[in-house]
Amino acid sequence: MAFTLSRPRSAPLTRTDRREMTVGLILVSPWLLGFILWTVYPLAASIYYSLTRYDLLTPPVFIGLGNYREVFTSVDVALVAKNTLWWVALSAPLGVVSAFLMASLLNTRIMGRSVFRAIFFFPSIVPAVVTAMVWQFLLNAQYGAINATLSALGLSTIPFLSSPTVVKPTLVLIHMWAQGSAMVIFLATLQDVPKSLYDAAMIDGANAFRRFWHVTVPMCSPVVLFNLVMGFIAGFQYFTMPWLLTQGGPNRATEFYALYLYRNAFLFLRMGKAAALAWLLFIVVVTFTVILFRTSGRWVYYSGEAD
Repeated sequence: MAFTLSRPRSAPLTRTDRREMTVGLILVSPWLLGFILWTVYPLAASIYYSLTRYDLLTPPVFIGLGNYREVFTSVDVALVAKNTLWWVALSAPLGVVSAFLMASLLNTRIMGRSVFRAIFFFPSIVPAVVTAMVWQFLLNAQYGAINATLSALGLSTIPFLSSPTVVKPTLVLIHMWAQGSAMVIFLATLQDVPKSLYDAAMIDGANAFRRFWHVTVPMCSPVVLFNLVMGFIAGFQYFTMPWLLTQGGPNRATEFYALYLYRNAFLFLRMGKAAALAWLLFIVVVTFTVILFRTSGRWVYYSGEAD
């Protein structure tokens, strides 16, 4: 005897269901309208503009993949990509290391720990313009406080912002200094590490360094991954500090990708090329993020996962 299974038909909507759906759509419509106007439309428009020659003053002219071909064959883009990859490769890991070490220091019982926590976090809440002005005052080759002190001591001055070989390491040091947000996240994670793990390691004879390397670091590795991903994403979009301090100089040593995109969009009014640059940046960021997550299984430890 054969049985046939038929898919049950969904019950028709009642008047109450239709009324509730209508009310729900009305209530959510402001968000939907804003999402369409400020997210969906700009994304779709940027894809279209990346395929056109558009200067904001005349109607866009469709040129297909011309902007993308220009980007891949441009010597300027090669220089910008080199600077940006150099920056990302150094700033993201060193920023994580700096934040982790500051959090580890502030997780110990030292005098004035709350004061130091506030001091280390303070750079994260100061506007970038103020931060740039302070560092400009400190690092300027002619009247900077650091070089003035070196001159008073009879030492040679350091061209922090005027030497192509020194300016990028200088920006890395500034970046490592302003890691208050990542430090707070690490600090919260360190306080959640079970004390029993340290006690067990001490019983096994592990010294302070081994306890840090084999207990603290593995237990904080998920947060290391999070801050590393955020550091890579921010590194590819690094704009404010080099724009305020160096304007991409000297000799284009700090001409990063975001600065180059900004110049094409708002100085040269090449909106089509700028849109193509933005979408290529999106693809690169997604690719790097996927690679980090795919390789994280080798070094990230999640305490709740089953054996």
